[in-house]
Amino acid sequence: MGKEHLAIVGAGLCGTLLAVRLAQRGFKVDLFERRPDLRKQDLGAGRSINLALSDRGLQALEMVGAKDKVRSLMLPMKGRLLHDMKGETKMSFYSGRDGHHINSISRSGLNALLLDMAESYADVTLYFNHSCTSFEPEEAKLEFSNSERETVTKKYNRVFGTDGAGSAIRQSFMARSNQMRFDFEQSFLTHGYKELSFPPTANGGFAVSPEGLHIWPRDEFMMIALPNLDKSFTVTLFQAYEGAQGFDALNDDDKIMQFFETYFPDALPHMPDLIQEFHENPTSSLGTIKCSPWNIKDKVLMMGDAVHAIVPFYGQGMNCAFEDVYVFDQYLDTYGTNWNELFEAYSRERKVNTDAIADLALDNFYEMQDHVNDENFAKKRALEMILEKTTADYHSKYSLVTFRPDLPYREALDQGRFQDEFLLRAVDHVSSVDELDPKAIYQDLKHQWKEHQSKTN
Repeated sequence: MGKEHLAIVGAGLCGTLLAVRLAQRGFKVDLFERRPDLRKQDLGAGRSINLALSDRGLQALEMVGAKDKVRSLMLPMKGRLLHDMKGETKMSFYSGRDGHHINSISRSGLNALLLDMAESYADVTLYFNHSCTSFEPEEAKLEFSNSERETVTKKYNRVFGTDGAGSAIRQSFMARSNQMRFDFEQSFLTHGYKELSFPPTANGGFAVSPEGLHIWPRDEFMMIALPNLDKSFTVTLFQAYEGAQGFDALNDDDKIMQFFETYFPDALPHMPDLIQEFHENPTSSLGTIKCSPWNIKDKVLMMGDAVHAIVPFYGQGMNCAFEDVYVFDQYLDTYGTNWNELFEAYSRERKVNTDAIADLALDNFYEMQDHVNDENFAKKRALEMILEKTTADYHSKYSLVTFRPDLPYREALDQGRFQDEFLLRAVDHVSSVDELDPKAIYQDLKHQWKEHQSKTN
């Protein structure tokens, strides 16, 4: 019996990592992408230029032997560098433990690295400029339109859909929603985002410190900046569409300049191309997608943003998609090629956890734009830093999500929210965390968490 022939639709980060792993597992893989090869052609604006890579994503990259290869693409960020209205900054570390950081990484650079890896396997064939126009799940039959506008039809043993939030594969599920009881939920924030930049300084250096993820929290909106290897920063403005300060109102040069002079005076000197970028770069929406089921019998399975697109405020979108592949690989160990049971079990377990990180990402949106300036939040965060430094098994909610890949997202959400509520109560009636006994607080927290678990399990 020959090798199973599998198709992956979507050669973004998730699909390309999956292609590499399936090839390593001995499968024959065809990987399709509707866009040109990003290694040969600049695909332009519209998607985030850089992303935050953390432990869950690194775990998946290590699985395929790529962890060391990506190190040269990464810039470590040890915390949030908060900018107030006066231009003063304060570092809020991601963790009280040494060595805990997240990494700014180029989306295209990482995708190109994984494409190179996939192409190095004789059993992987890459097809660019192939847009999926039709899919018959029961037969695992795909139809594409290529760059010459030719129709290409192919049939496989099974198909994986990793083609993003606008997934053509998911559309085939939705077309069968009545008979397969397909649930689909899509929700949007009232905010959108626009990417801007800080270019390198005249002497080729960073305009601001590259050691943190810069945040300008302004209650109803915010701006962030992540460093790039070329010493520039990718700057993203998150803003409501409507309202006096919304994107819709910033419709001429004077209004744009006045807005930045008022709310981001320390950033403005680093933005010589602000007006041009503001007009030319698109304003994109921020949405969440949840759906179920993720598979049709043993013929097709979806992963990544195709089934669980999330807002970017926990820096977990890419990490979650990479973890999809990592967890799927574990299910392959358990079920082998009993595809129907594998797909069903994987989808059930994984959906619970991707729903959890979607909810956590929304929580962090409100925390980043507003709560970081709240006095009680600052005291809670200071107490968390002390607990992480002095207690071996305490991890803040952020650390549970970001630095504990052994802990499923659902468990990180439950434990993290419980801890947040407990610690906020603990700091509510003190002016400084120096008045508290961290050891006693931790013991009380540990006891109450165990009681909570016993009641809910």
